[in-house]
Amino acid sequence: MPASYTGRFAPSPTGPLHMGSLVAAMASYLDAKAHGGQWLVRIEDVDKDRNVPGADLHILASLQRCGMQWDGEVVWQTQREALYEAALQQLAENIYPCGCSRREIADSQLRLGQNGNALLVYPGTCREGLAPGKTARALRLRTPQQPHRIVSFTDRWAGAYSQDITAEVGDFVIRRADGFWAYQLAVVVDDAAQGITDIVRGADLLDSTPRQLYLQELLGLPPPRYLHVPVVLNEQGEKLSKQTGARAFDNGAPAEVLLREALLPAARFLGLGVDAGSIEGFWQAAVPAWARLLEGMEK
Repeated sequence: MPASYTGRFAPSPTGPLHMGSLVAAMASYLDAKAHGGQWLVRIEDVDKDRNVPGADLHILASLQRCGMQWDGEVVWQTQREALYEAALQQLAENIYPCGCSRREIADSQLRLGQNGNALLVYPGTCREGLAPGKTARALRLRTPQQPHRIVSFTDRWAGAYSQDITAEVGDFVIRRADGFWAYQLAVVVDDAAQGITDIVRGADLLDSTPRQLYLQELLGLPPPRYLHVPVVLNEQGEKLSKQTGARAFDNGAPAEVLLREALLPAARFLGLGVDAGSIEGFWQAAVPAWARLLEGMEK
């Protein structure tokens, strides 16, 4: 464990907090508190087309209603674009413009990710230059071809993980065709700028971590430690989200209702045997319970 611990919760403001995002927030908060560290909150609003007006403030209010108070000031990605531009300049020799559409990439190659998600593997069509008649749409980062680049790390929850990013991902987008910054670049730059030492988030992001480690390497940034907790699923086995029927968090509910219907179920999902009669009592019991859970996993 680093001498000092700084963790974060980084929700996208695409809707209110729900059980799935509460689990991720709770895990990151508990890990920071169990290690006597700081817990920061960052609003990842770089995908402007998906942002819901007011969702960011609703999420912040929900965290406070649940007794999760962040350290320092909240930051918004849309206020940090100069940092992404600087990183882009640093990566310049490894970047090229791409004129391919998603349909063209899908027609050439497709694979299934670890979670059953369809992932497009870029075949390198524009790596040596745009084809005649093509115009630049996105910017892509080259991945090593010979030999392939295999990125390995040990996740604190999932254990050893390895990915051949050359074969399984290909050259990946760091600035999208719509002009927005890609998640992979923004999250790496933000985590470094905020001094994040430990990232605790959902397992749906596990297979994006090798790309982030590769970017950290190219940018000369220290890699944080990672812990990916299981994601909450709906009855159809889909990740719980606004699109798959997640119930929005009710900031106006009484404290005893939030405890009974939100905090305690989220803790049980994470494997914590916690019982409490108040929100304050919940956190007093949950922090050491989280420490014991991780200690048991590490043995």
